[in-house]
Amino acid sequence: MTADALTDVAGVRVGHATCTGDGWLTGTTVVLAPEGGAVAAVDVRGGGPGTKETDALDPRNLVQKAEAVVLTGGSAYGLDAASGVMAWLEERGRGVRVGPDPTHVVPVVPAACVFDLGRGGDFRARPDAATGRAAVEEAAASGPGAPGPQGCVGAGTGAVVGQMKGGVGTASTVLDSGITVAALVVANAAGSVVDPGTGVLYGELFQGRVRYPAAEVHEAALRRLAEASERNAPPPLNTTLAVVATDAGLSKAQAQKLAGTAHDGIARAVRPVHLLSDGDTVFTLATGTRPLDAADPLALNGVLAAGADVVTRAIVRAVRAAGPVDGPGGAWPSYEELYGS
Repeated sequence: MTADALTDVAGVRVGHATCTGDGWLTGTTVVLAPEGGAVAAVDVRGGGPGTKETDALDPRNLVQKAEAVVLTGGSAYGLDAASGVMAWLEERGRGVRVGPDPTHVVPVVPAACVFDLGRGGDFRARPDAATGRAAVEEAAASGPGAPGPQGCVGAGTGAVVGQMKGGVGTASTVLDSGITVAALVVANAAGSVVDPGTGVLYGELFQGRVRYPAAEVHEAALRRLAEASERNAPPPLNTTLAVVATDAGLSKAQAQKLAGTAHDGIARAVRPVHLLSDGDTVFTLATGTRPLDAADPLALNGVLAAGADVVTRAIVRAVRAAGPVDGPGGAWPSYEELYGS
């Protein structure tokens, strides 16, 4: 029995630190790999990314595994959250061994940020090292396979898609081979997730699970979104982030290929995508407990296709799980508030 979540990949845990009230509307999400790390890679497609330690994941470079991935609000300021995660890992001797003593480690913690500055009202309210530590502590304390909350939590707390509230979402699938592929996303896109002619989520159109809203419901939703647009500052810098995890045994090069094809899942659910004002970034983690079929040179194809599919489903879930926000930094209605379930 699976939870249809990133944590269906055995050993992977997720924790959130959510910061709201008194000018705050932001947070940090940490994906914690099993002890010893997981083979990691990244693919950055957005024109305005904010990242940390992504060069270490290049297949040509030394480091093979990462202990955790940090997704955070706060734009580039929020990348400081990764230092709190590094400190927590160092205290436990987790990281790349660089000296004779077991405590001589450097944890590899790649990170990426979304733009949510000022959405709670205070431009200076942003995640820091303490926020990252709180998120990794929650991840470590969670039970095996615990799916965790979705919507306006962690790095999705201040997320916005177009003029609608975004958030965190997750999904998973199990292939016929028994390999699990799963995704967690932070949907905070400059583009829209909604077909402007019908109000249907693009991601649901792709999935073939479409129930069209009544025309009067869609017209009312468009009016609400136009009102929100007039009130809110334009979203200048937005980003969709994702972590795709699998228990397949992948090399760094194969993991990077998975990160690249997983971007197709964003393109199916968000239009337009990968703009200069986006920082779209996909990380992959491969725990390696299930080897690919060595006799089949195309065995990776099933994992690649599944990675894109679960990213699309996770974006839909992020948008549907998000609640509305109306505060000093702006007002963003939620999809469910506008269109219902």
